[in-house]
Amino acid sequence: MLEELASQAFWLGLLKIIGVNIILSGDNAVVIALAARSLPARQQKAAVLWGSGAAVAMRIVLTIFAVALLTLPWLKLVGSVLLFWIGVKLLVPEEGDADVSASDNLMAAVKTILIADLVMSIDNVIAVAAAAGGSYTLLILGLAISIPLVIFGSTLLLRLMERWPVIITIGGGLLGFVAGEMLVADPVLKEWLVGAGAVFNEAGKPYVGGISLELVCGLVGAAFVVALGKLITRRRAAHAAAEPGEGRP
Repeated sequence: MLEELASQAFWLGLLKIIGVNIILSGDNAVVIALAARSLPARQQKAAVLWGSGAAVAMRIVLTIFAVALLTLPWLKLVGSVLLFWIGVKLLVPEEGDADVSASDNLMAAVKTILIADLVMSIDNVIAVAAAAGGSYTLLILGLAISIPLVIFGSTLLLRLMERWPVIITIGGGLLGFVAGEMLVADPVLKEWLVGAGAVFNEAGKPYVGGISLELVCGLVGAAFVVALGKLITRRRAAHAAAEPGEGRP
């Protein structure tokens, strides 16, 4: 336990978990506020606390299952593809607003928060499980630190993202980096990587010519997500600009 806490990999992993959780949980924090907005002022705080607490517990359980599943062959490959998609999706502006019903009693509000968080947390669970790298200590500590930041700092977070959109770009790049790292960590690829000249260190990380293959694939993954996200955004904007003129004589 103490050796894990003293390692550089642990602290880098912790920063990754906090980063992806904050970037991907902004919408969840907004849902919490929307679900509780019709309650009396005194019950709003209770709804936020109870709803957030239940959502946090549910997310921890789901993420622990995800960490266990990612040790199986092929699932890290599937997970990395999903993370690439999530990263690109983060960079492409969404069309339309979320439809979240406000609740006029405490239990209904908590139920709404829990269901909405379950539906919206799949991307978060996959990303955090990947960043944890199989460490349950890292997983629980990272979630324990980042989730309260999201719950109580959601308004500030959204304002910062609106003022500096580069934060969202950095978040998409971070997801691409985690996806790239996870891609080469799947047990299925180990034999192929060894045949291609890779050497695995004591921690099971692949190196080629003394260079970390996870680092290289992470950087490539980050660049891929940012480039593809920007390309799709530009094409959508060009299509939207051309649409009003279509069909005119």
